[in-house]
Formats: sequence, C-alpha cells, structure tokens
Amino acid sequence: MVFVGTHERALDDKGRLVLPAKFRSHFSDGGYISKGRGCVDLHTVEGFEEMASRLTEQMKAKELDVMVASQVLASAEEVRLDAQGRVTLSLRLREFASLEGEVAVCGFNDRISIWNADEWASMEDDLDPSVVEALWHGGGI
Repeated sequence: MVFVGTHERALDDKGRLVLPAKFRSHFSDGGYISKGRGCVDLHTVEGFEEMASRLTEQMKAKELDVMVASQVLASAEEVRLDAQGRVTLSLRLREFASLEGEVAVCGFNDRISIWNADEWASMEDDLDPSVVEALWHGGGI
C-alpha cells in the first residue's frame, strides 16, 4: 500500500481524528501511532511490524543504537478506528507534534503523517521549489 495525498482535518476536543475515507480500509485491523520527524505517524499493523523488524536488524548489525530503537518503539501506541472512522491521538503525542484544532493528514508512502496545519503549510511552501526542481531534472522523483 502506498499512501498519498494531503487532507485537511480537525481534531475534536478528545483528540480524535477522522481519517480520510480512502485510508480507512487499511486500518480495519488497527494500527500503530508513533513520533515522527516533527509530526505523528500512523502505520498499518504490517507496516509497523516491518519497521520494527528493520530496527531489530539494524541493532543486531550495530548500525543503530539500542536506545534509539527503544525510544521509537516505546513512544508507539496501538490504535483502533472507531465506528465513525476516527483514531484517537494521545495527549502525549499531540503535545509532541503540537497538534490541536486543524491538522494536515498526509500520505507518506508506507504511512500517514499527521502535521500541525500551520507547520505543514510553512514546510510545503519551502518545499515546492525543490520538488519542482527534482521533477524537472529527474523526470520524476
């Protein structure tokens, strides 16, 4: 599964987020939410298990510090969508990514990244020229 697209959403008072309809079926068995790079990442069960396996292999090969992998896994939380297609983001993860009110739900290949809407808009403006340049020179990314 490849997740793509950007969707504007709002968190309710309980920290619940309605996932875009096109993403929901991929989370019928639940998923995992974790800290991302300035955002919160939502992984499918399979995607998270693959990531955890890669972390384990990197630790065994001494390519990754055990404490880094521990922090990634310890910050993750198992989640389930409710009947309305909502996922609840814990206060801890909402505070980490400054998520309140409006958010941007962005497909990011093998996961979904949830950004503070203002932060995403600011980054998107900065990235637009770089993306156009990469597409122009490479005929695609």
